[in-house]
Parts: sequence; structure tokens; C-alpha cells
Amino acid sequence: MQSSLSCPPPPPPAQPAEPAPEAPQGSPFNMLFMMAIFVALMYFMLIRPQRKKDKKAKEMLAALKVGDRVTTIGGIHGTIIGIKDDTLTVGVGAEKTKLVLARWAIRNVDEVSIENDAESLV
Repeated sequence: MQSSLSCPPPPPPAQPAEPAPEAPQGSPFNMLFMMAIFVALMYFMLIRPQRKKDKKAKEMLAALKVGDRVTTIGGIHGTIIGIKDDTLTVGVGAEKTKLVLARWAIRNVDEVSIENDAESLV
């Protein structure tokens, strides 16, 4: 017994593929020009801003003075009590607990306009 459903005819045999056309060869100067543009972009987007940031941080650390309110890289807020070479003595808390820190451990100098604000920030 034959069924009324029939299979579709098989697809025609595949045509042999033509070889892809060759890509045009660019001059070596074109490639060097593109590399120079890439290097310039990397400089202006990554290296130069980092140098500016490092210079600003170095200036901030060099300008530290007694009485400045600072924040350390660990998040401790205090007031500079003493400076000796590359170490700072920082008073922390209401009792002005003394901590001796390296100068590079200071993240930033806090801007406190009123001297009595130091106690309210503790």
C-alpha cells in the first residue's frame, strides 16, 4: 500500500565553489601609519592621564603640613600632629590617639573650613 504523502525531491548537486578573490595588498607604510595612530591613542588615553594623576598625588604628599586633616588609604581620618621625613604622626579620634604612618599611606587631604568640625567628624 502506498501512502499519499511523498518526500520532496532531493536538492540539486552543489555547484563547485569559486575561489574567493584575493584581498588587495596594502603598502607597508599604511600599516606603519595605523600602528603609529594606535600608539598615540594609547599614550593620550592611558599613559598621560596616569602621569598627571601621579604628579598631582606627589605634589599633595609633598605639601602635607601639621594640622592638615587627612584620610589614609585604609580609610582612617585624622589630623597630622607631627612630620619627620617620610613618616607622619596622625591624631585619631576624640582622644587624639597617635598613629605613626608612612607618608605614602595618605590618600587625600580633607577640606575642613571650621576648626571645630574635626570633633564632629569623629
